[in-house]
Amino acid sequence: MSDYDPIDFDVLVVGAGGAGLRAAIEASARGLKTGLVCKSLLGKAHTVMAEGGVAAALANVDKDDNWQVHFRDTMLGGKMMNNWRMAMLHAKEAPEAVYELERWGAAFDRTEDGRILQRAFGGHKYKRLAHVGDRTGLEMIRTLQDRGVHQGIEVFMECTITHLLTDDGRVTGAFGYWRESGRFIVFRARAVVLATGGIGKMYRITSNSWEYTADGHALAYQAGAELIDMEFVQFHPTGMVWPPGVRGILVTEAVRGEGGLLRNSLNERFMQKYDPERLELSTRDLVSKSIYREVQEGRGTPHGGVWLDVSHLPADQVIKKLPSMYHQFKDLADVDITRSPMEVGPTMHYVMGGIQVDAETGASTVPGLLAAGECAGGMHGANRLGGNSLSDLLVFGKRAGAGAAEFARANSGKAGFDPEQVRKAERELLSVFEAAQGESPYDVQMTLQELMQNNVGIIREGSRLQLAIDELKKLRARAAHLCVEGSRLYNPGWHLGWDLRNMLTIAEIVARCALQREESRGAHTRLDFENTDKTKWEKLTSFARKRDGQLEIGTSSKGEMPPELKSLFA
Repeated sequence: MSDYDPIDFDVLVVGAGGAGLRAAIEASARGLKTGLVCKSLLGKAHTVMAEGGVAAALANVDKDDNWQVHFRDTMLGGKMMNNWRMAMLHAKEAPEAVYELERWGAAFDRTEDGRILQRAFGGHKYKRLAHVGDRTGLEMIRTLQDRGVHQGIEVFMECTITHLLTDDGRVTGAFGYWRESGRFIVFRARAVVLATGGIGKMYRITSNSWEYTADGHALAYQAGAELIDMEFVQFHPTGMVWPPGVRGILVTEAVRGEGGLLRNSLNERFMQKYDPERLELSTRDLVSKSIYREVQEGRGTPHGGVWLDVSHLPADQVIKKLPSMYHQFKDLADVDITRSPMEVGPTMHYVMGGIQVDAETGASTVPGLLAAGECAGGMHGANRLGGNSLSDLLVFGKRAGAGAAEFARANSGKAGFDPEQVRKAERELLSVFEAAQGESPYDVQMTLQELMQNNVGIIREGSRLQLAIDELKKLRARAAHLCVEGSRLYNPGWHLGWDLRNMLTIAEIVARCALQREESRGAHTRLDFENTDKTKWEKLTSFARKRDGQLEIGTSSKGEMPPELKSLFA
């Protein structure tokens, strides 16, 4: 066993996407020594895949837009499951968050009179998404990165956090390893912010990149924090379906926002049947289920999708407004979208559920642990509106950074932890090298992905959810006997071996929460409970937590919305 000299910070942020960067910037700006850890390289965070825009009621294009309308759209899109306080703060503070980004150097597209341009998006009443072509997330990361680096935040790249360290029920640090060398590292901190993103790599078809292995969700759960709303998993309606090597890669909603049309194999504009008012700009859950139904009923395209067409628009407009999509299809599928339609289908994209946090501060139910971004729950309810993720990152990344700074100041004594926690973490990580033979982590992950895709996907049913739960138990037994060859140097099999523990833990939570919710709502659709229950389930939030070493699933009552906000839905 090794001894370590912990690296000390006031605030440690795990995850360097939009939420993590914004949290680190805020904590650092308040005078706290701040460290930022990222699993991949700085600049490669999944935020760059958020292409369409950032939702904020700037009213630059539609003058009638305001925070109340944005709040109402968000709550209705989330089927009233949202934490109303988070949705309100988000709608109120998103405009200033966008203008702050602009002041820091973000180069948004412009109206003719020089204001930030906004485009239409599904579920939003007005044109609300401030954008940079279809590369908005990339511009956001560039801007936040520049701000953070110049502010002097210390960054640890290609470093995976595997355990949170605690002392007397409070999070006081983190343990992890360098992905390149396999050497271990220990951080000591007065407050830790999790901003690790989502859970997509437990599904076979996903827009998510390799980093999305439920790390933050699992870290928080193992530390004793509550997770909420984990049954709500969003499938984006439009991912690439062909060729096979690119299946699941995101086709931004901006394509539909700029006038793209969805058609089935009979050349019918089928969204007229499912949402004749909003058509292609309906909410993601409804468009995904509509595409699924068209394919299931035999009206799909040759490779199991539908057509998304912008070829009726002027070619120069398509290339100007959707440059990434133009090159993505040209380079990966040999399709010129100015001349031919795109073949698309649903792809697992986002998890609305996550770590339960305080709306004001981002604090979890465990002292010293905070969260923001996709790994935090509550903001988006049962279904996220497109564009709300980027404004969520800015608003609640800032709030989590401020909350962490405040907690660190209030707990200024030196953080500590039992060294046995570090030794135990070491033993767990190295155990896969001890077996002479055993399971391949790649085989286990492939089985997990098929299981979740087929049984805990867009359409669910009680017996299939129970089947998934039973099979996950078998998979955990297999994962307990992994065998990894080679050393700790450059060993992706070893990395995946640990990621599997996180994914299997959270996969069971998703399946059990989905089985518990006996209704259909937003991104959660049950064939055996097809109706939305507005009496019982609309008032209940699901939770998952670890108690006495065991998973506990249950429900709790949602907070009551104030009368002045209720009146917006009259």
